[in-house]
Amino acid sequence: MWIYLNGKMVLEAEAKVSVLDQGFLYGDGLFETFRAYSGKIFALPLHLNRLAVSAKKIHIAIPSPPLLAKRLNETLERNRLKDAILRLTLTRGQSFSGLRPDLCGAPTLVITARPFTGYDALYAKGASATLSAYRRVSSRVGEPCMKTLNFMDNILARLEAQRAEVFEALFLNSEGFLAEGSISNLFWIKNGQVQTPTLTTPILNGITREILIVESKKQGIQVEEGLFPLEDLLNADEAFLTNTAFEVMPLTAVDGKNIGAGQPGAMTQHCHEIFSDAVKSMKT
Repeated sequence: MWIYLNGKMVLEAEAKVSVLDQGFLYGDGLFETFRAYSGKIFALPLHLNRLAVSAKKIHIAIPSPPLLAKRLNETLERNRLKDAILRLTLTRGQSFSGLRPDLCGAPTLVITARPFTGYDALYAKGASATLSAYRRVSSRVGEPCMKTLNFMDNILARLEAQRAEVFEALFLNSEGFLAEGSISNLFWIKNGQVQTPTLTTPILNGITREILIVESKKQGIQVEEGLFPLEDLLNADEAFLTNTAFEVMPLTAVDGKNIGAGQPGAMTQHCHEIFSDAVKSMKT
Protein backbone atom coordinates (compact mmCIF):
# COMPACT_ATOMS: atom_id res chain seq x y z
CA MET A 1 0.00 0.00 0.00
CA TRP A 2 1.19 3.50 -0.90
CA ILE A 3 0.46 6.21 1.65
CA TYR A 4 0.54 9.95 1.26
CA LEU A 5 2.47 11.42 4.19
CA ASN A 6 3.39 15.09 4.47
CA GLY A 7 4.12 15.74 0.82
CA LYS A 8 5.42 12.32 -0.20
CA MET A 9 4.10 8.98 -1.38
CA VAL A 10 5.68 6.27 0.74
CA LEU A 11 5.16 2.55 1.16
CA GLU A 12 3.24 1.47 4.24
CA ALA A 13 6.36 0.08 5.94
CA GLU A 14 8.07 3.45 5.51
CA ALA A 15 5.17 5.61 6.75
CA LYS A 16 6.31 6.97 10.10
CA VAL A 17 4.74 9.61 12.35
CA SER A 18 6.62 11.06 15.33
CA VAL A 19 5.79 9.79 18.83
CA LEU A 20 5.66 13.49 19.74
CA ASP A 21 2.83 14.15 17.30
CA GLN A 22 -0.13 15.80 19.04
CA GLY A 23 -2.51 13.43 17.30
CA PHE A 24 -0.76 10.45 18.90
CA LEU A 25 -0.30 12.08 22.29
CA TYR A 26 -3.64 13.84 22.72
CA GLY A 27 -5.98 12.86 19.90
CA ASP A 28 -5.50 16.40 18.61
CA GLY A 29 -6.71 16.17 15.05
CA LEU A 30 -9.43 15.37 12.54
CA PHE A 31 -10.24 12.73 9.98
CA GLU A 32 -12.53 12.17 7.01
CA THR A 33 -13.49 8.92 5.33
CA PHE A 34 -14.27 8.87 1.60
CA ARG A 35 -15.59 6.23 -0.76
CA ALA A 36 -14.47 5.91 -4.36
CA TYR A 37 -16.63 4.33 -7.06
CA SER A 38 -15.12 3.40 -10.42
CA GLY A 39 -12.14 5.63 -9.76
CA LYS A 40 -14.13 8.69 -8.64
CA ILE A 41 -14.32 9.89 -5.04
CA PHE A 42 -17.95 10.45 -4.11
CA ALA A 43 -19.18 13.73 -2.58
CA LEU A 44 -15.62 15.02 -2.32
CA PRO A 45 -16.56 18.72 -1.96
CA LEU A 46 -18.95 17.96 0.91
CA HIS A 47 -16.32 15.99 2.81
CA LEU A 48 -13.63 18.61 2.26
CA ASN A 49 -15.95 21.42 3.30
CA ARG A 50 -16.73 19.62 6.57
CA LEU A 51 -13.01 19.12 7.14
CA ALA A 52 -12.27 22.80 6.44
CA VAL A 53 -14.99 24.01 8.81
CA SER A 54 -13.75 21.67 11.55
CA ALA A 55 -10.08 22.63 11.03
CA LYS A 56 -10.99 26.31 11.34
CA LYS A 57 -12.82 25.65 14.61
CA ILE A 58 -9.83 23.93 16.20
CA HIS A 59 -7.28 26.29 14.61
CA ILE A 60 -5.34 23.86 12.41
CA ALA A 61 -4.15 25.18 9.07
CA ILE A 62 -4.88 22.88 6.14
CA PRO A 63 -4.07 22.87 2.43
CA SER A 64 -6.71 24.25 0.07
CA PRO A 65 -9.60 21.93 -0.92
CA PRO A 66 -8.32 21.66 -4.53
CA LEU A 67 -4.89 20.56 -3.30
CA LEU A 68 -6.40 18.05 -0.87
CA ALA A 69 -8.58 16.69 -3.66
CA LYS A 70 -5.48 16.29 -5.81
CA ARG A 71 -3.65 14.40 -3.03
CA LEU A 72 -6.62 12.11 -2.45
CA ASN A 73 -6.87 11.25 -6.13
CA GLU A 74 -3.13 10.71 -6.35
CA THR A 75 -3.33 8.24 -3.48
CA LEU A 76 -6.19 6.39 -5.14
CA GLU A 77 -4.34 6.21 -8.45
CA ARG A 78 -0.97 5.28 -6.94
CA ASN A 79 -2.60 2.25 -5.33
CA ARG A 80 -4.28 1.37 -8.64
CA LEU A 81 -7.71 1.31 -7.04
CA LYS A 82 -11.11 2.05 -8.53
CA ASP A 83 -13.50 1.01 -5.74
CA ALA A 84 -12.02 1.96 -2.41
CA ILE A 85 -12.24 3.56 1.01
CA LEU A 86 -9.88 6.48 1.59
CA ARG A 87 -9.07 8.07 4.92
CA LEU A 88 -7.52 11.50 5.42
CA THR A 89 -6.02 12.11 8.87
CA LEU A 90 -4.91 15.58 9.93
CA THR A 91 -3.15 16.36 13.23
CA ARG A 92 -1.78 19.54 14.75
CA GLY A 93 1.72 18.20 14.25
CA GLN A 94 4.76 17.61 16.42
CA SER A 95 5.57 19.43 19.65
CA PHE A 96 8.44 19.13 22.16
CA SER A 97 6.64 21.19 24.79
CA GLY A 98 3.77 19.04 26.02
CA LEU A 99 0.29 20.45 25.74
CA ARG A 100 1.26 23.58 23.82
CA PRO A 101 -0.70 23.73 20.56
CA ASP A 102 0.84 27.11 19.81
CA LEU A 103 4.32 25.58 19.69
CA CYS A 104 3.54 22.77 17.25
CA GLY A 105 5.25 22.58 13.91
CA ALA A 106 3.54 21.94 10.60
CA PRO A 107 0.37 19.82 10.69
CA THR A 108 0.68 16.12 9.89
CA LEU A 109 -1.33 14.95 6.87
CA VAL A 110 -1.83 11.26 6.08
CA ILE A 111 -3.99 9.72 3.33
CA THR A 112 -4.59 5.99 2.93
CA ALA A 113 -6.64 3.95 0.47
CA ARG A 114 -7.82 0.35 0.56
CA PRO A 115 -10.03 -1.78 -1.70
CA PHE A 116 -13.74 -1.80 -0.82
CA THR A 117 -16.90 -2.86 -2.62
CA GLY A 118 -19.63 -2.94 0.02
CA TYR A 119 -21.57 -5.38 2.19
CA ASP A 120 -23.77 -7.23 -0.31
CA ALA A 121 -24.47 -10.26 1.94
CA LEU A 122 -25.50 -8.09 4.89
CA TYR A 123 -27.76 -5.85 2.80
CA ALA A 124 -29.89 -8.89 2.00
CA LYS A 125 -30.58 -9.95 5.59
CA GLY A 126 -30.10 -6.68 7.46
CA ALA A 127 -27.99 -5.76 10.46
CA SER A 128 -28.71 -5.87 14.17
CA ALA A 129 -27.69 -3.47 16.93
CA THR A 130 -27.45 -3.05 20.67
CA LEU A 131 -28.24 -0.02 22.77
CA SER A 132 -25.04 1.47 24.18
CA ALA A 133 -24.69 2.17 27.90
CA TYR A 134 -22.89 5.39 26.96
CA ARG A 135 -24.66 8.63 26.03
CA ARG A 136 -24.12 11.38 23.50
CA VAL A 137 -23.82 14.56 25.53
CA SER A 138 -24.02 18.15 24.33
CA SER A 139 -20.67 19.07 25.87
CA ARG A 140 -18.68 16.25 24.31
CA VAL A 141 -15.29 17.32 23.01
CA GLY A 142 -15.08 18.52 19.43
CA GLU A 143 -18.80 19.16 18.86
CA PRO A 144 -20.92 16.66 16.90
CA CYS A 145 -20.25 18.35 13.55
CA MET A 146 -16.57 17.39 13.66
CA LYS A 147 -14.87 14.04 13.13
CA THR A 148 -12.08 14.37 15.66
CA LEU A 149 -9.46 11.83 16.70
CA ASN A 150 -11.10 11.85 20.16
CA PHE A 151 -13.11 8.73 19.40
CA MET A 152 -13.13 6.92 22.74
CA ASP A 153 -16.90 6.92 23.21
CA ASN A 154 -17.32 5.40 19.77
CA ILE A 155 -14.65 2.79 20.48
CA LEU A 156 -16.30 1.77 23.75
CA ALA A 157 -19.61 1.44 21.93
CA ARG A 158 -17.96 -0.69 19.23
CA LEU A 159 -16.69 -3.00 21.97
CA GLU A 160 -20.26 -3.28 23.26
CA ALA A 161 -21.42 -4.25 19.77
CA GLN A 162 -18.67 -6.85 19.47
CA ARG A 163 -19.54 -8.40 22.83
CA ALA A 164 -23.20 -8.54 21.82
CA GLU A 165 -22.18 -10.00 18.43
CA VAL A 166 -24.10 -7.36 16.50
CA PHE A 167 -23.21 -4.92 13.74
CA GLU A 168 -23.69 -1.59 15.54
CA ALA A 169 -24.22 0.10 18.90
CA LEU A 170 -26.75 2.93 19.19
CA PHE A 171 -26.45 5.99 21.41
CA LEU A 172 -29.16 7.88 23.23
CA ASN A 173 -28.42 11.46 24.21
CA SER A 174 -28.24 12.73 27.80
CA GLU A 175 -32.01 13.31 27.82
CA GLY A 176 -32.78 9.79 26.63
CA PHE A 177 -33.62 10.61 23.00
CA LEU A 178 -32.32 8.61 20.06
CA ALA A 179 -29.02 9.94 18.69
CA GLU A 180 -26.83 7.89 16.32
CA GLY A 181 -24.69 4.79 15.99
CA SER A 182 -21.00 4.49 16.80
CA ILE A 183 -20.18 4.72 13.08
CA SER A 184 -23.54 5.60 11.56
CA ASN A 185 -26.57 7.83 11.41
CA LEU A 186 -29.96 6.36 12.25
CA PHE A 187 -33.25 6.41 10.33
CA TRP A 188 -36.56 4.58 10.67
CA ILE A 189 -39.91 4.51 8.90
CA LYS A 190 -43.39 4.72 10.40
CA ASN A 191 -46.50 4.81 8.24
CA GLY A 192 -44.46 5.75 5.17
CA GLN A 193 -42.67 8.67 6.83
CA VAL A 194 -38.90 8.65 7.31
CA GLN A 195 -37.73 9.91 10.70
CA THR A 196 -34.23 10.67 11.98
CA PRO A 197 -32.67 12.48 14.96
CA THR A 198 -32.06 16.18 14.48
CA LEU A 199 -28.49 17.49 14.36
CA THR A 200 -28.96 19.28 17.69
CA THR A 201 -29.46 15.91 19.44
CA PRO A 202 -26.32 16.17 19.08
CA ILE A 203 -25.12 13.96 16.21
CA LEU A 204 -22.64 14.07 13.37
CA ASN A 205 -24.07 15.46 10.15
CA GLY A 206 -23.02 12.48 8.07
CA ILE A 207 -22.46 13.11 4.38
CA THR A 208 -24.55 10.08 3.41
CA ARG A 209 -27.27 11.27 5.81
CA GLU A 210 -27.26 14.74 4.28
CA ILE A 211 -27.41 13.52 0.69
CA LEU A 212 -30.12 10.94 1.41
CA ILE A 213 -32.37 13.49 3.11
CA VAL A 214 -32.05 15.94 0.21
CA GLU A 215 -32.57 13.31 -2.49
CA SER A 216 -35.48 11.62 -0.65
CA LYS A 217 -37.34 14.91 -0.35
CA LYS A 218 -36.86 15.43 -4.10
CA GLN A 219 -38.68 12.10 -4.56
CA GLY A 220 -41.60 13.33 -2.47
CA ILE A 221 -40.72 11.29 0.63
CA GLN A 222 -41.54 12.93 3.94
CA VAL A 223 -38.47 13.20 6.18
CA GLU A 224 -38.91 14.43 9.74
CA GLU A 225 -35.92 15.46 11.86
CA GLY A 226 -36.53 15.78 15.58
CA LEU A 227 -36.12 14.45 19.10
CA PHE A 228 -37.50 10.92 19.36
CA PRO A 229 -37.71 8.37 22.19
CA LEU A 230 -36.31 4.86 21.85
CA GLU A 231 -39.86 3.48 21.61
CA ASP A 232 -40.31 5.18 18.23
CA LEU A 233 -37.48 3.10 16.80
CA LEU A 234 -38.58 -0.13 18.46
CA ASN A 235 -42.14 0.35 17.17
CA ALA A 236 -41.12 1.40 13.67
CA ASP A 237 -42.08 -0.45 10.51
CA GLU A 238 -38.50 -0.43 9.20
CA ALA A 239 -35.15 1.10 10.09
CA PHE A 240 -31.75 1.64 8.52
CA LEU A 241 -28.29 3.04 9.19
CA THR A 242 -26.17 5.24 6.93
CA ASN A 243 -22.48 5.96 6.57
CA THR A 244 -19.93 6.52 3.82
CA ALA A 245 -18.80 2.90 3.62
CA PHE A 246 -22.03 0.92 3.78
CA GLU A 247 -24.36 3.60 2.36
CA VAL A 248 -27.86 2.51 3.48
CA MET A 249 -27.84 -0.57 5.73
CA PRO A 250 -31.13 -2.18 6.82
CA LEU A 251 -31.47 -2.35 10.61
CA THR A 252 -33.68 -5.29 11.50
CA ALA A 253 -33.31 -5.76 15.28
CA VAL A 254 -32.17 -3.96 18.45
CA ASP A 255 -31.16 -6.05 21.46
CA GLY A 256 -32.98 -9.04 20.05
CA LYS A 257 -36.26 -7.19 19.34
CA ASN A 258 -37.25 -7.14 15.69
CA ILE A 259 -37.90 -3.84 13.95
CA GLY A 260 -41.12 -4.38 12.04
CA ALA A 261 -40.99 -7.76 10.33
CA GLY A 262 -37.34 -8.22 11.26
CA GLN A 263 -36.15 -8.04 7.67
CA PRO A 264 -35.17 -5.33 5.18
CA GLY A 265 -38.26 -3.39 4.12
CA ALA A 266 -39.46 -1.88 0.86
CA MET A 267 -38.91 1.74 1.92
CA THR A 268 -35.39 0.97 3.09
CA GLN A 269 -34.65 -0.60 -0.27
CA HIS A 270 -36.16 2.42 -2.02
CA CYS A 271 -33.97 4.79 0.02
CA HIS A 272 -30.90 2.75 -0.91
CA GLU A 273 -31.87 2.98 -4.56
CA ILE A 274 -32.28 6.75 -4.22
CA PHE A 275 -28.79 7.00 -2.75
CA SER A 276 -27.35 4.69 -5.42
CA ASP A 277 -28.81 6.96 -8.09
CA ALA A 278 -27.13 9.92 -6.39
CA VAL A 279 -23.81 8.08 -6.51
CA LYS A 280 -24.23 7.47 -10.24
CA SER A 281 -25.18 11.05 -11.03
CA MET A 282 -23.06 13.16 -8.66
CA LYS A 283 -19.71 14.44 -9.80
CA THR A 284 -16.66 14.24 -7.55
